[in-house]
Amino acid sequence: MDYSKYFWQGAKTRLRPLRPDDAESSFEASLDSPARSQLQLGIELPTSVAAQREALAKYADCADVDGIIVMAIEDLPGNSVGAISWHSRSPKNGTFSFGISVAAPYRGRGYAEDAARILFRYAFHERRFQKCNSACTEINAESIRLHERLGFVEEGRRRRQFYMNGTFLDDVLFGLTIEEFEANEAARAGPD
Repeated sequence: MDYSKYFWQGAKTRLRPLRPDDAESSFEASLDSPARSQLQLGIELPTSVAAQREALAKYADCADVDGIIVMAIEDLPGNSVGAISWHSRSPKNGTFSFGISVAAPYRGRGYAEDAARILFRYAFHERRFQKCNSACTEINAESIRLHERLGFVEEGRRRRQFYMNGTFLDDVLFGLTIEEFEANEAARAGPD
């Protein structure tokens, strides 16, 4: 297929609706307990491929479930590398948030940044949102670096917001306005 003009494709990734066959990769991701904790999910009860298939089914075809839309992230050859969610959308205020997870074998390749930029272009340029609010735990260094690369500004902290592995952790709050996003995109593109 020719995806060269497809809106939902970036330089490294493509976003697509979740499918039932994503259950296996979702199950594999559930086995990465340290990463799941970093995503503020804590230590979950054991799961199975069948349970993941059932959980993912409600989000199939980009269904909006309680204000959350989840899409799969593929690399350009078509391998499933993670997922991205678009949530906390407030059309009245023009704000939204996102969540992102990349499977361990695919981390460090720029997939999270590329996928986030695709979603942000849609939110800012197609849906007229004006700001993305986001947060991560203070120990999630990879997420903090991702927010910085995307142009987010640290706006504050909620102290002792999460309890993980016997420790209370701060929640680092980030914000990205449409103007900051556009300036970051222009800086990446370089001079005309």
